[in-house]
Amino acid sequence: MKVVCVGGGPAALYFSILLKLRNGSHDVTVHERNAAGSTYGWGVTYWPDMLERLRGHDPESASAIRESSLCWRDGVAHVGERTTTHEGDEGFAIGRHRLLDILARRAESLGVGIEYGREIGEREQLSGADLIVAGDGANSRLRERHRDHFGTRVAQGRNPYLWLGTTKVFTSFTFAFKETPHGWIWCYAYGYSGEHSTCVVECSQETWQGLELDRLPQADALRRLEEIFASLLDGHALIGRNDLDGPAPWQTFRTLTNQSWSHGNLVLLGDAAHTTHYSIGAGTTLAMQDAMTLASAVAGADPTSLQPALARYERTRRSELLSVQSAARHSAQWYENLPRYIQLPPAHMFALLGQRHSPLLPHIPPQLYYRIDRAADQLQSLRRLKQWLGPRLARTLQHRSAAKS
Repeated sequence: MKVVCVGGGPAALYFSILLKLRNGSHDVTVHERNAAGSTYGWGVTYWPDMLERLRGHDPESASAIRESSLCWRDGVAHVGERTTTHEGDEGFAIGRHRLLDILARRAESLGVGIEYGREIGEREQLSGADLIVAGDGANSRLRERHRDHFGTRVAQGRNPYLWLGTTKVFTSFTFAFKETPHGWIWCYAYGYSGEHSTCVVECSQETWQGLELDRLPQADALRRLEEIFASLLDGHALIGRNDLDGPAPWQTFRTLTNQSWSHGNLVLLGDAAHTTHYSIGAGTTLAMQDAMTLASAVAGADPTSLQPALARYERTRRSELLSVQSAARHSAQWYENLPRYIQLPPAHMFALLGQRHSPLLPHIPPQLYYRIDRAADQLQSLRRLKQWLGPRLARTLQHRSAAKS
């Protein structure tokens, strides 16, 4: 089968790896419009369950990804001058540039052709391909050419955000909320190497305009943000894009969905098919999971009759994405309604930050929700203690009974 992937992101590269591993005779080419090594982005996150899935599909690339990742365990929240720490689950981050390099090298070692610097905007440019995989992101040109068929829908978020890097290395997943004369502004920060961290800044439209972040040149905007987050950064700089002039590239998040994921031999992958809000840290993971499912579906399929395989891929991934997409929507709404939670004691606020995926939280007074949640935790702890003590108590009573007899 002749397969062409458009877009050289993690989803398309990983799909090409898995397809070649399943059947080395497939002819697979990846087209990336940018030059090699010119990707923009800082770090991306993933979790232990994803690492296990990577190991199950390709141990070699999984090992390289893990070796190049930074690991953290705790979460830290700074609310004004107050700080609270939460012992959380283990998480990982890796530089986007490093991840792409690992995947590209692995793909090429398996015989995948990677062509850089060629823009593909129409499927007619790829005549002769049995399967065309659109992995060209949320702004996919291939998808937009057939927008009506795919039933593309976009919901625009309210809060502006800016994706930055910094030389401050955060060893915990860190949240910082700062109050300004124009309202609250906050960031999420996590280390992804021994030299750099990702720092995503977000605020309301009113705060963004009040701080003049909507009009300041990028360099001036970074200096203003460094002043606001000075206590967090410890003198380290924030780093923006070096390929832009003018204002910083603030965005509002676009939640993208499609009614159909395939059109003939053209199939959508990753952000071209669906986006999930960055605050749950799952975008790259979900895109690579798409690649796993698509590779499994089409590896042994008849090139002249791919529709059943593509339908199976879409059906499986839609089902798996339901809970994640719901969590992402509620997470975004939590931040958009920050005044509802920001005046709580930091420990309470951080606890509800961890519960932001709940569909019930917006409808219950925050303090009441916190008390209910704590009571539920205590009840579960008592149940676990009872389950642990029960067999031991029974054995003790049996031993005493035997001794008396």
